[in-house]
Amino acid sequence: MADTAPHLDGNCLAGPLSEILSVEPTAAWWRCPECARSGPLADLHVYGPEPGLTARCPGCAHVALRLVREERYVWLTLGGGDGAFRFAVA
Repeated sequence: MADTAPHLDGNCLAGPLSEILSVEPTAAWWRCPECARSGPLADLHVYGPEPGLTARCPGCAHVALRLVREERYVWLTLGGGDGAFRFAVA
């Protein structure tokens, strides 16, 4: 079934995302979709560093995010999903 709903392209996300991606990361809060626990970034249990960093919920160990550095790019996966965002970095 084709999506026939009107939509904008992904460029409309640039402004809203720049508001959250340019802030101090330690000010961020997370919420676990598995057990509903929430808290500051510092509460997450982080494993790594190779092949990347994996942050897990301290309550149920569900993956909160994965961050992998690959030469000129940083890959960011939110939650345990299969999709990822790739950001070019200096």
